[in-house]
Amino acid sequence: MTVLIDLNSPARRPAAPQPDAVVAAPQPEAVAAPARRSLAGLSRDGLREALAEIGVPDRELRMRAAQLFNWIYVRGAVSFEEMTTISKVLRAALAERYTLDRPEVISEQISVDGTRKWLLRMPATGPHDRGAEIECVYIPEADRGTLCVSSQVGCTLTCTFCHTGTQRLVRNLSDAEIVGQVMVARDRLGDWSVPGPNKASKAVQHDDDAVPAGRLVTNIVLMGMGEPLYNFDNVKAAVDTMSDGDGIGLGKRRITLSTAGVAPMIGKAGAEIGAMLAISLHATTNEIRDGLVPLNKKYKIDEVLEACRNYPGLSNAKRITFEYVMLKGVNDSPTHARELVRLLKGIPAKINLIPFNPWPGTKYECSDWDTIEAFSEIVFRAGYASPVRTPRGRDIFAACGQLKSETEKLRARARLMLENGGDPAAEAAS
Repeated sequence: MTVLIDLNSPARRPAAPQPDAVVAAPQPEAVAAPARRSLAGLSRDGLREALAEIGVPDRELRMRAAQLFNWIYVRGAVSFEEMTTISKVLRAALAERYTLDRPEVISEQISVDGTRKWLLRMPATGPHDRGAEIECVYIPEADRGTLCVSSQVGCTLTCTFCHTGTQRLVRNLSDAEIVGQVMVARDRLGDWSVPGPNKASKAVQHDDDAVPAGRLVTNIVLMGMGEPLYNFDNVKAAVDTMSDGDGIGLGKRRITLSTAGVAPMIGKAGAEIGAMLAISLHATTNEIRDGLVPLNKKYKIDEVLEACRNYPGLSNAKRITFEYVMLKGVNDSPTHARELVRLLKGIPAKINLIPFNPWPGTKYECSDWDTIEAFSEIVFRAGYASPVRTPRGRDIFAACGQLKSETEKLRARARLMLENGGDPAAEAAS
């Protein structure tokens, strides 16, 4: 028997809520809007991909990417609204999906000698990433302005004389994050072109020594935190963007890649990246170098120098720079100087002698000035340029071998406080 139930009958009608009762309607679970990605630092290919994602037709991608490239890397645009050569509709679509944010400047320190050091925080890459932090340094000189950029967050090499070597490797930087350091420096220095045609365009696009007139950042050295050849693809893409004549426009002879001696990658770097090469040598025997640069246990001095002799494009006009930190009683004797000359025979080279820059906890001391000058004289008389690098930014720990992100230092102090039963928050505030 079928029973029909009247849903409107009083017996079946749901009881009305009491006046003071609150009936909450079910709410959909909140979904956070996806973070907008920054286009600052992207390559031409990266910009084309970003444009394709918002529906720009294939036939327009190359032209639109070129417009963005000019606005980002020639004029230093910080908003899409500035891009008056691009339609309002496209500007609105770009602004809805993307930003032009640079890495965040956590702190800026200015040395008595004019050197500037920036502590930068990169955007978080995931829910458990608080944003990696790195340092970069600008060194002004009478005839140039050199920007030292990082390629990794931390370092795996643990060179015993280098402060960065005491900071564990966190991750590689993307090509956009490497280029982003250049953009931050140019922002802070007011180093962007005035609106108008790109003065550094096709006329200098293939000039390896090009630099736009009036530029404050005239040279870039990949000598900051990390080993560039262990982040090869991203470093290559970053150098391509920095040397593009329609953008930042620095010739590759104004970009130097420094390596601790990843021998199998040196030839590949010359063929595919094409920047100037610097080798962190620092010793003339494997015994000494094993203690200073642990990578030497894997790639010995002879193997590194053989790779240098075969470096693509090597000539008297494109010499390799050998960096040699002067450590008192370790590698600074006349015998070491003569052995250095012997090792480098036949390699077009310049030897940069670097007075050791001290940092807290180091066991090394800088060689005496007379010792450094005597070493330089021996190398110079053998036919090699042997300038002694003037220490810059020592007072703000911005000199060679002194970089280490400040928050890493703070976290280390906080860990020590916890181990000793102290209050890390109070320590950080002090």
